[in-house]
Amino acid sequence: MHQEDLLLAVVVLMLAAAISVPFFRWLRLGSVIGFLTAGVVVGPWGLKITTEVETIRYFSEFGVVFLLFLIGLELRLSKLWGLRRVVFGLGGSQVMVTGGLIAVYAWSFDVPWNIALVVGFGLAMSSTAFGLQILTEKGEMGTRYGRASFGILLMQDLAVVPMLAIVPFMGEIARGQGDPYWVAIMKAVVVIIVVIVFGRYVLPRVFRLMATSGNTSSFTGIAMITVLGAAWLMDQVNLSMALGAFLVGLLLSDSEYRHQIEAVIQPLRELFLGLFFMAVGMSVDFGLLAQSGLVVFGHAIGILVIKALALYLLCRIAGYTGTSALRVSLLLPQAGEFGFVLFAAAIAHSIMDEELFKHLLLLIAMTMALTPFLDVISTRIANRLDGIKGPDMEEGLQGESEHHVIIAGFGRVGETVALMLKNSDVPYLALDINTKAIESGRARGFHVFYGDASKASVLQAAGAGYAKLVIVTIDKKEATERAVSAIRYLYPGLPIQARTFDLSHSEKLLLLGANFTVPEHVEVSLQLGREALLRLGRTELYVNDLTDGIRQNDYAVLRRVAEGDSASPT
Repeated sequence: MHQEDLLLAVVVLMLAAAISVPFFRWLRLGSVIGFLTAGVVVGPWGLKITTEVETIRYFSEFGVVFLLFLIGLELRLSKLWGLRRVVFGLGGSQVMVTGGLIAVYAWSFDVPWNIALVVGFGLAMSSTAFGLQILTEKGEMGTRYGRASFGILLMQDLAVVPMLAIVPFMGEIARGQGDPYWVAIMKAVVVIIVVIVFGRYVLPRVFRLMATSGNTSSFTGIAMITVLGAAWLMDQVNLSMALGAFLVGLLLSDSEYRHQIEAVIQPLRELFLGLFFMAVGMSVDFGLLAQSGLVVFGHAIGILVIKALALYLLCRIAGYTGTSALRVSLLLPQAGEFGFVLFAAAIAHSIMDEELFKHLLLLIAMTMALTPFLDVISTRIANRLDGIKGPDMEEGLQGESEHHVIIAGFGRVGETVALMLKNSDVPYLALDINTKAIESGRARGFHVFYGDASKASVLQAAGAGYAKLVIVTIDKKEATERAVSAIRYLYPGLPIQARTFDLSHSEKLLLLGANFTVPEHVEVSLQLGREALLRLGRTELYVNDLTDGIRQNDYAVLRRVAEGDSASPT
């Protein structure tokens, strides 16, 4: 594919997405259907802007890589350990039960048993990109069914590894070719150890160096190299690239720089993941659809039913409510992107013929295209069953999971506020760009991270969309104003408390959108005056009434005095 053709294809794809995605969101069908439609329109069976589907699909796979990295970054090792029963219990059961059932289904249509096994376990894999995109878009990753869905998808990503390792041994030509099985395993183990050591001990120091230097371009470059490097290493030993990205993200999840890293990678995830969905839309072979559409559609429905029923029953056995089980079963019944990978490996080792391969690709695309509609149906059913209530957020979520306080600035004032919140068991996180203050705060147990609170991507990464309050304690006027202005613009309903320096600065911040301000110089004066009056014999009741009167209506009395009105405050 020529460079000019590729550039034109990408531009047209982005333009098509910019039109179709808002339209389907307006229809409340979500962005995924919009991306799929855009891919169909510009693809080989639409306007034929590009016919190089494989090239687009290759680049689009980075969307899943960036997605899994961000998931790992947000998860943390402690939370992953907490999900072990979901991942290995529910997820492992889903892979084995669903894979076996679909293999039997394929065998019943006279597919040889070895091919039926590949088909069964390939179609048992759900789409990580579709599932997590829908959960993220709806803000339901923290729900019970969202965590169950993530656990299942994570187990599927893990299961791809032995599946890809077994495929060569199912083909006759694999004998005597390539590395012995034990060598392949050793290579995989070595690479995983390298990623763990590098991500645990080297990367935090590299990010600290970049943050200290203040070079944002270098910070961005290192973040991208981290993700792509881990993906490349895994790919070299035939492991999942997405799994490598997830692993290094998980290792960085406790880093003080995680929010800034997330802010850097998030736009790339959006870009490449959108490209992935459009590539799926472009992959739909409408010629084959016209020829064998009814047959393939019938099999697609059969696969959806098998997976949905298996998921529902397994979730119920695992103790999930009927509503949660229903939502999981209708979110993950589709075949996924790893089916493309597994079936391509089967083609390469002469296990599967080209004709079956094309039919399976069409089947996967069909099940993917139906997923957003199934999710809409499950949401409506669940809302009726639950009396139209909000997401069932897990109890006991820590930190910034929900209803937390964001402290912008971790100087002396911010640290004091954090200490008060910490001692009162109020979930919070603090943001600052001073690496020394961050390191010192984290060493003393404070929940502080590297990030500029005036940046939209950082605020999003810090969970401002579901925060309860923002307290701005930055010690620079201009930076405080930028932060208040950005927060108010991006999150109109989010309460903002701000530290100010004097009355004029207080007035400016109130105009920018702050709900409550504390002028530092005025409060120092009030405290000094209060102590003086108490030492001079005035009663505490009198002094408290006097100071409270001055504080009323945002220090209105002092403003009148400044304007020439010497009237008494009481």
